[in-house]
Amino acid sequence: MKTGQPPQLFSVILYVAMNSLKTTLLMAFVSGMFLGGGWLTGGRRGVIFGLVLAAAFNFFCYYFSELLALSMYSVRPLSMSSHRDEFLRVHPMMRNICDKMLLPSPKLWLVPDPSPNAFVVGRNAKNSSLCLTAGLLELLDDDELEAVIGHELAHILHGDLLINSLAATFGGVITFLSQNALFFGSKAGEDERSRLKRFLLVILGPIAAGMIHLLVSSKREFLADAEAIRFTASPHGLIFALEKLENWSKRIPMDATFATAHLFIVKPFTIGVISRMFTTHPETKDRIERLQAVASMKVAIPQ
Repeated sequence: MKTGQPPQLFSVILYVAMNSLKTTLLMAFVSGMFLGGGWLTGGRRGVIFGLVLAAAFNFFCYYFSELLALSMYSVRPLSMSSHRDEFLRVHPMMRNICDKMLLPSPKLWLVPDPSPNAFVVGRNAKNSSLCLTAGLLELLDDDELEAVIGHELAHILHGDLLINSLAATFGGVITFLSQNALFFGSKAGEDERSRLKRFLLVILGPIAAGMIHLLVSSKREFLADAEAIRFTASPHGLIFALEKLENWSKRIPMDATFATAHLFIVKPFTIGVISRMFTTHPETKDRIERLQAVASMKVAIPQ
């Protein structure tokens, strides 16, 4: 892959390596959560049970995190048979950029949501899915849509898929378990100490889910933006797309979960206090300013 920008290439290589390390740390962190939860609720036996659960959970999430993420948003196949016009518009753009990036084509999905947004999930380039909302296809023109697709495919190129998908799955499950710890763990005759342990799980669960998000670097969005304009040869399409997405995602918030919010190209909803503490997106205006700086250089984008 020719870049003409060795420093940037080195930065991307280092970033991909860090992604692998963070993925390992994430799985170790979640395993530790299971062991800690097992100790709090069952002592030594709980630790053994937590270890078994951690191994099974890591295995399941590695292979099925893509399907779990897709199921959260009721996606539909974007194909010639189901959505012919949209497919004929999107597929050539995606195929062209994939050829430039030397990537296999991901599966295409339509998210039936009026809020404009996009995301990719999967565990690697051969097992990946590109998801576009109905609102995105309606709002953006072809140049803007191509830039958004380039941005999402750049996440695949940079190895963001696995850690993003695992973070979404782990965060979602931990949040669910913590929210239901009081209900599922209650039993007649339970002592005060056991109730306190389960109460701690309720409190610490959302914090743990937020800490998982800290492993998802906001730098990934800047790098994906840079690749998008490099492989589509114009920063303007992405600038205009981000401006529209920032405005319309606030007007029409998406019914997204905090655990999966980091997957999207822009924040899918107005973030609250907790999510602001663990935000995974840089400010859209900062991304636009960087792209405008590239546009003002008036130099050809290397292919």
